[in-house]
Amino acid sequence: MARRINIMSKNRYIGEYPVIGIRPCIDGRRGPLKVRESLEDQTMNMAKSAKKLFEENLKYSNGEPVKVVIADTTIGRVAESAACEAKFRKEGVAITLSVTPCWCYGSETMDMNPLTIKGVWGLNATERPGAVYLASVLATHAQKGLPAFGIYGKDVQEADDTAIPEDVKDKLLRFGRAAVAAASMRDKSYLQIGSVTMGIGGSIMDQNFVEEYLGMRVESIDEVEILRRIDEGIYNEDDYKKCLNWIKTECKKGFDKNPDFVKKSDEQKEKDWEFVAKMAVIIEDLYQGNPNLPEGREEEAVGHNAICGGFQGQRQWTDHWPNCDLPEAVLNTSFDWNGAREPFILATENDALNGLGMLFMKLLTNRAQMFADVRTCWNTESVKRVTNYTLEGHAKEADGIIHLINSGACCLDASGVCTDKDGNPCIKPWYEITEEDQKKIMDAVTWCEADNGYFRGGGWSSRFETKVEMPATMIRLNLVKNLGPVLQIAEGWTVGLPEDVSDTLWKRTDYTWPCTWFTPRCDGKEGSPFENAYSLMNNWGANHGAISYGHIGADLITMASMLRIPVCLHNVPDKDVYRPAAWNAFGADKEGQDFRACAAYGPLYKTVR
Repeated sequence: MARRINIMSKNRYIGEYPVIGIRPCIDGRRGPLKVRESLEDQTMNMAKSAKKLFEENLKYSNGEPVKVVIADTTIGRVAESAACEAKFRKEGVAITLSVTPCWCYGSETMDMNPLTIKGVWGLNATERPGAVYLASVLATHAQKGLPAFGIYGKDVQEADDTAIPEDVKDKLLRFGRAAVAAASMRDKSYLQIGSVTMGIGGSIMDQNFVEEYLGMRVESIDEVEILRRIDEGIYNEDDYKKCLNWIKTECKKGFDKNPDFVKKSDEQKEKDWEFVAKMAVIIEDLYQGNPNLPEGREEEAVGHNAICGGFQGQRQWTDHWPNCDLPEAVLNTSFDWNGAREPFILATENDALNGLGMLFMKLLTNRAQMFADVRTCWNTESVKRVTNYTLEGHAKEADGIIHLINSGACCLDASGVCTDKDGNPCIKPWYEITEEDQKKIMDAVTWCEADNGYFRGGGWSSRFETKVEMPATMIRLNLVKNLGPVLQIAEGWTVGLPEDVSDTLWKRTDYTWPCTWFTPRCDGKEGSPFENAYSLMNNWGANHGAISYGHIGADLITMASMLRIPVCLHNVPDKDVYRPAAWNAFGADKEGQDFRACAAYGPLYKTVR
C-alpha cells in the first residue's frame, strides 16, 4: 500500500492564514409576532451549513482545512454588525460570507470593512424574501463601492430544507477557493534574486503592481548573496549533506551533448553537484528562514517571508557559475530531499509575472506548477509534413499543438506519471504525494549537462516528456502601459505523441529540456483567439506561460476579479464566469464590463485613490 509522507505541514509563512467569517443576517423586527425569534434557528443553520461546506472542501496551501468562524449572534441591527466586526478582527477574518433566508436591513447588516472579500448568499425560498435582501444589499454594496459576490440558487427551496443545492455549492466553493487564494498573498513577499534577465519584460519588477494589486511586498537581493553564503558556510551542514546525498542517489544522470572541447571533467561535474546542492538549501533559507544556521548568523536565519520568487541566472551568473535549473525544478516540485512538502514557486529568469501566475494557480489547487516557454505551434499540416503523422483527438480538433519547453523551473510532477484514484494521469495535490509517487517521478527524469551555448558555467537541466493526456490550464499575467495588469487563460490538454513523432519535433529545439505538448480547447470561429492552436499562439501575450493541472479557468476568473485584474482572453464557458454582482452595471458584454469595473474600483490595496 502506498505510504503518504505528509498530511499537512506547518505554516512556513509569518502570519496566520486568512479566515472565513460567516455573518448570519436576520430580520431585526421582534414585537408580539416574534419575527426575528422565528428565524433564529433557520438563519444560524444556514451559517453552520456554509461553515461545514468550506471546512470539508477547502484547504490552505499547507494542507490544513480552512478556518471558518461564525458571528456569535445573528445580525439584525448595526450593533450586532459592529460586534461581528470586532470578533472577526480578532480572529483574522479576511473573507466574509453573509447568509440569510429572509429580509434584513441592508446597510445596517452588511459588511463594511473595505479590505474583506465579500459574498452574500440569499436563500431562494418563498416564505421569507431572502432573495429580496440579496438584491437590496448587493445594490447597496455597489452604491458604496464595496463589491460583493451574489449567491442565489436557481431552484426554490422549502423553508425547512437544510441541504445546500448543487449550484449554490458550486458558487460557494468557487468564491471560497478564490478568496482564500487571493487573501493568502497578503503581507507576503516576492523575493527576486537578481534582476532583469536577457531583457525579458516579465523580469522588470513593478513593485507598485505587487503592492497595490496583491498586497505583497518585493524583496530584492543580488545573486552574490548566494555566493557569500556558500563561501562563508552560511547554511546548515546537515541540510546540505542530506540534499547532496538525495541528488546523488535519486537524480539520474543524462547525456552530455556538448562538444568535447567544452565538456567539463568528471571531477568538475562532481563539484558542480555540490555547488547546486548548496544553492538549493540556501534559496530555501532565503525564502523561509532557517533557525539552524551556524551560530552568529541570526540575521540570515530570519529569511524574507517569501511566498514566491525568481532567480535571474542568465547571463551574468550562468556565464560563470552552474545554472539554477536543478534548484528551480526541485523547489517547484511537490517533494525534495525531505520528502513531500508544499511546493515553492521559483520563476526561472526571474520572470515575476509568470511566477505570480504560478502562485495564483498553486494557491487555488495546492499542486505544483509548470513554467515553460510557449515556444512553437505545430499545426496539423506541419506535423504531417515533418513526421508523416496525423494529429488525433483534441489536437486534431484544435488543428495543432503548442510546444511547452524551457530549461529550469518546470516541476518534475509534470512528467505525468502519477495517477488519481480512478487511474487517470494527474498532478496530485502535494499532500497526496506518496513515496511511490516520488520514486516514479524521479525515475521519469534524467539530468543532462547544461548546454554550453546557453550556460557557459555548466549545471544541469531536468529532462522528461509529458507522455500522457491531462487536463491543463495555461495562463499569462501581463502589464500593459496605460492599462495595467491583464490575465490570459487557456484551458486545454497535454498531448501524448508517438515516441518517434515527439522525438523528431523535440530535436528541432533543445533535446535536453523537459518537453510538454499542449493543445487548447478551441471554438473554430473565424477571427477568434481560440479558432485553433495557431490563433492562441498568435494572441499569446508573452514568451512564457504558467501551466496548472486541471481546468481551473473559472476559478482564475473569479480570483482575478477579486484582485481587480481584468481577463483579456479566455475559453471558459460563459455559464461558469462568476464575478461580483456590481460588474453587471458596467455593460452587457462580459469582457468589457470586467475591464470597466476593474478600472473603476482600482487596485484593492492602493493607498492613494
